[in-house]
Parts: sequence; structure tokens; C-alpha cells
Amino acid sequence: MIRGSCRWLARSRWSMLAFCLPMGGVMVLASALGGQLAAGVAGCAVLVVFGLAIALASGSETIRGLRGDGRDERFAQIDLRATAVTGHVLILAVVTAWLVEIAQGHSGNPYQWLGALAGLTYVLAVVFFRWRG
Repeated sequence: MIRGSCRWLARSRWSMLAFCLPMGGVMVLASALGGQLAAGVAGCAVLVVFGLAIALASGSETIRGLRGDGRDERFAQIDLRATAVTGHVLILAVVTAWLVEIAQGHSGNPYQWLGALAGLTYVLAVVFFRWRG
């Protein structure tokens, strides 16, 4: 639950933009530290345009659900399924990248750590929800 003066932000059409602006700043900073300032500025611009698009498309039920101000039980189920699909796709991508790295004679890093983290998280989540439920 959001407390204090930030509570309005969770229900505001500007919440995504308010998130994208500081994240864009972090992206610029990290890219500048890595010697790739132009890439950071480009990434920041993409984030700001995305945040503005979400703010300006306030009439859509889907956009309101993504922002969090139009959530109901139905959208919560849609979100849960979408999160599960995203997890499956990411795990498949990590395993595929790991296999490609191994096939090329490399160590498989960092994909082996990401795969291990995903597997461990899944097992712990199953145990936790089984214990709770």
C-alpha cells in the first residue's frame, strides 16, 4: 500500500511518466559511466515517450489497468496470467542463451546465474504457496 503524499501518484494518469523520468535519468547516468552517453540519452528519450503515451492514452481500459488506476478482479487475473507468460518466455530465453554460450565453448555466464535464480525462485515459491495454502 502506498502511503503519504505519493498515494495520488498510484491513481494518477501521470504515474508511469513519473516513474519513467527518474529511470531515464538512471539510464543516462549508467550509460555515461560506461562511456555510452548517446545510448543513455536515446534510452531515456524512449522511456519519456513511452510514459507520455501511457499518460495521454487515458481513455483505454487496458491502459488504465496497466497504470493501476483501473484495476479490478478481472484485470488482476489478466495481470497474473500475463506475468506467468512473461516468466516462461524469459526463462526460455535465458536457457536458450545459456545453451548457445555453452555450445560456443564459453562459460555460460551470466545466463547460468539467471537460470539458477529463476529455478530456485520457482521452487521456493511453490514450497511457500503450498505451505500457506
